Amino acid sequence: MRSSVISANARAERTFPAYGPIDAILGFVVFYIFLTRATPTIVDVLTTVLPDVSASVVQFGLAAFLWFVFLMTTFDQVRRQLAALGVGSKADIRESRRSRGVPSTERVVLYLVALLVGGLVSMWTFDSAIDAGISMIRVVATLDIAAVPVVDFAVMIVFFVSFGVVTHVLDRMVIGALRAITSS
Repeated sequence: MRSSVISANARAERTFPAYGPIDAILGFVVFYIFLTRATPTIVDVLTTVLPDVSASVVQFGLAAFLWFVFLMTTFDQVRRQLAALGVGSKADIRESRRSRGVPSTERVVLYLVALLVGGLVSMWTFDSAIDAGISMIRVVATLDIAAVPVVDFAVMIVFFVSFGVVTHVLDRMVIGALRAITSS
C-alpha cells in the first residue's frame, strides 16, 4: 500500500505542474489582441452582410465569444493541472516519455535557440500577421479569392508557426524549471 502511494507521488512530482498554461495564456493574449483589432472590421462586414443586425449585437456577440474562449481555456488548464496531481484522468495530460520530468541540458540549449529565433521572427511579423488576418476577414466575407494577399497570408503563417514554437518552448522551459524547483 505504501509503495503505491510513493510511486503515485513520484509520478505527480514528474508531471506537476502539467505543461500547457504558459502556451495557453500567450495564445489567449494573441487571440484577444487580434479580436480587439478586428472588431471594427467584423462589425462592418457583418452589418453589411446582415443589415438587420445592429453593431451593438455583433460587438456583444464578440465579447461573449471572447469570454467563452477564456473560460474554456481556463477550464482546460485547471483540468490538466488536476490530472497531473492525480485528480481525474491521466489521459487529460498527453505527454510523451521525453517530455516528462525536467528537460535535459541539451534540450534547454535547443529551447533557448528556438526561443531566440522564434521570438525574433514573431516580433518582426506580429503586426503584419494581425493586419493579414483582418484583411482575410473581408476576403472570406466577399468570397473574393483573387483578393487574397498571398505575401501577407504567408507572413501570417510564418508568424503563427514561429509564435507556436516560442510559446511551446517557453512553456516547456518555465514548467520544467518549476518541476526542477519542486522536485529538489
